[in-house]
Amino acid sequence: MKPKDNPPKDIDNNGAIGYRQPPRIDRFAKGQSGNPAGRPRERHREAPYEAVLGQTLAIREGGAQRHVTAAEAFLLQLSKHALEGDGTAARATLAVIEKAMKRPGAHQHFPTAIIRTIVVPGSVTRALEYLRMAKKLDPYRETARMALEPWLVEAALARSPKLDAADQRTIMKATRNPHKVRWPEWWGK
Repeated sequence: MKPKDNPPKDIDNNGAIGYRQPPRIDRFAKGQSGNPAGRPRERHREAPYEAVLGQTLAIREGGAQRHVTAAEAFLLQLSKHALEGDGTAARATLAVIEKAMKRPGAHQHFPTAIIRTIVVPGSVTRALEYLRMAKKLDPYRETARMALEPWLVEAALARSPKLDAADQRTIMKATRNPHKVRWPEWWGK
């Protein structure tokens, strides 16, 4: 075999081909882009929410079939998951309710008075625990007292008018960790 007098065209002056030294054939010419097609333009692939959420679906509730929009079906499913104990769904449901309450004219559909009724023990307890709104103080007793979570007390007090001392004591007794609540400025006066 004869030794080669001239080095191959692929080899640099120092004779190395390897990391960060590709063969000359594979290199880009001076001024030539490494991406000749250029950066692809941004595609706007937003979902057509109005078209999708405006569709009418047939759902079955309690054996009866009714037609609702996809948006309503989505909210029904979200609230169902929230009541089953999904914390993320509960927060999302509460956020949707808050947003709906802030809309002008939204108060026409919401009750202006709340009537308190005594119900069978345990009927609301499970839902309050799943929503992480309250905690049963004795988990082994069916009729145990419920204590409200601090975040719920804060949210309720932000919407309520100034309360008298007797109502304040009742709220303090009903709160699970009263020392964690950020009480309003008028509290205790």
